[in-house]
Amino acid sequence: MPTLFDKLGGSAAVDLAVDKFYERVLQDERINHFFANTDMVRQRAHQKAFLTYAFGGTDKYDGRHMRAAHNELVEKQGLKGEHFDAVAENLIATLKDMGVSEELMAEVAAVAAAPQHKKDVLNQ
Repeated sequence: MPTLFDKLGGSAAVDLAVDKFYERVLQDERINHFFANTDMVRQRAHQKAFLTYAFGGTDKYDGRHMRAAHNELVEKQGLKGEHFDAVAENLIATLKDMGVSEELMAEVAAVAAAPQHKKDVLNQ
């Protein structure tokens, strides 16, 4: 059975989606300030590796845990639920712009915006 990663189009599709996603995020005034001092080349690479793992493209992920990766944003910059939701909204809008089917967008949303991921990102 194909993974979500495969159904989305593999590495090329994830790479394109992440690049388009961050173009959108960096224009979103609700959340772009969280990336003001971020090395976006490194951030894009990290996100591509994470989504490849999260969507079943690999069973190995060497990145930091969500809580550790977002702790400073929560504690020092006020990252909250509405910011998490804005990120998820931008991801879905990106996929829609890319012509991804509603069915696949629902699968992506179920993975990316899973309640446990939100709790981890927000250190709850």
